[in-house]
Amino acid sequence: MSKLSPAQWIGKTETCNDVIEKAHVDKIAATLGTPRPVAGEPLPMLWHWAFFQEPVSAEGLGEDGHPARGGFLPPADNRNRMWAGGHLDFLQPLRIGVEANRTTTIGAVEEKQGRSGSLLFVTVNHEYTQAGKLCVREQQNIVYREPAAPKESSDFVVPEPAWCERFDPTPVTLFRYSAVTFNGHRIHYDHPYATDVEGYSGLVVHGPLQATLMLQMFQQQYPGRTPKAYTYRGLRPLTAEEPFNIAGADIAADRARLWTFTDRGPAHHAEIQFEEA
Repeated sequence: MSKLSPAQWIGKTETCNDVIEKAHVDKIAATLGTPRPVAGEPLPMLWHWAFFQEPVSAEGLGEDGHPARGGFLPPADNRNRMWAGGHLDFLQPLRIGVEANRTTTIGAVEEKQGRSGSLLFVTVNHEYTQAGKLCVREQQNIVYREPAAPKESSDFVVPEPAWCERFDPTPVTLFRYSAVTFNGHRIHYDHPYATDVEGYSGLVVHGPLQATLMLQMFQQQYPGRTPKAYTYRGLRPLTAEEPFNIAGADIAADRARLWTFTDRGPAHHAEIQFEEA
């Protein structure tokens, strides 16, 4: 990191207003292959990640396609950025067609040493409100790591799945998800950059896309369950044109575990707390 102290960043706050526009919701539905919701209905969970994106001109981007560092988030030059995981509390639905607000606060900035080198952990807290009511409370965990070979396998232990669905990610799917979430990170659509610069074996499947698909398939399996809290974490990368599986299993009366995996082990992991209808 730069010579700036983490204390200079902790507590920084910004706000963003956005309308949950029906036309954009339809584009998300097309990207995920789901039916189009109706205006006034609840926005499907985690689709809010496609909103509240402040537009940044090309001059304001870094080499990796993200907004240049040192603005709202701390500078972390010569490091690769990862959306490592997070936690959400679902208090009430955001509604399609209605204006909403996001308030973001930097909660923590911490430097640690890992097996691959120095890691900078940044915790960002979001609160989403609509019509003056708090709808979603979210903690986002971002990691900046020194360039190193990405992890290719995982031995994370998961339970025996109660259900399992296959998903085939294509470069088009990754491009469209990047587009609807206004995510400029080049690892998702620029193959030479992903492989030659950041060292991946191909175009990288978004962590948030995996988190969204896991929750989406859980809700399809159990339409009578209402998610109340969701914690997710990336374990290793998945790449385009590498089919993967999405699985889940109950671990308590009101909790379930979800994960994505290939024959090289789990890639993303989540735990969900729910209420039965």
